[in-house]
Amino acid sequence: QVQLVESGGGLVQAGGSLRLSCAGSGRSFSRFAMGWFRQAPGKEREFVASISWSGVKRYWADFVQGRFIISRDNDRNTVYLQMNSLKPEDTAVYYCAATSVWDGTKSHDEYDYWGQGTQVTVSS
Repeated sequence: QVQLVESGGGLVQAGGSLRLSCAGSGRSFSRFAMGWFRQAPGKEREFVASISWSGVKRYWADFVQGRFIISRDNDRNTVYLQMNSLKPEDTAVYYCAATSVWDGTKSHDEYDYWGQGTQVTVSS
């Protein structure tokens, strides 16, 4: 089992920044690739970014457009999502997730463990 806890969400004005953290505990956190997803009210959960266990391989959703940075610190069992130039359409609950797919994946079906989510609200 891997337990994941997100933090760092909040209310920010458009153009601002937030850094989300996802702390993992349990078996072999560093063996998992990690991903961030988000879900806005009335919409399906969508992929944001993923990072391989080594941190070398990353995938991004098209809407990120260079605004977000995903990173991880395996010594701290933590993955981060630095979000810059935030837009109102980025408002959603953000979830981190762990997958055994080696390099990470955009498919939420391939993630085995999920956090409870953290709310991000961007005001215009």
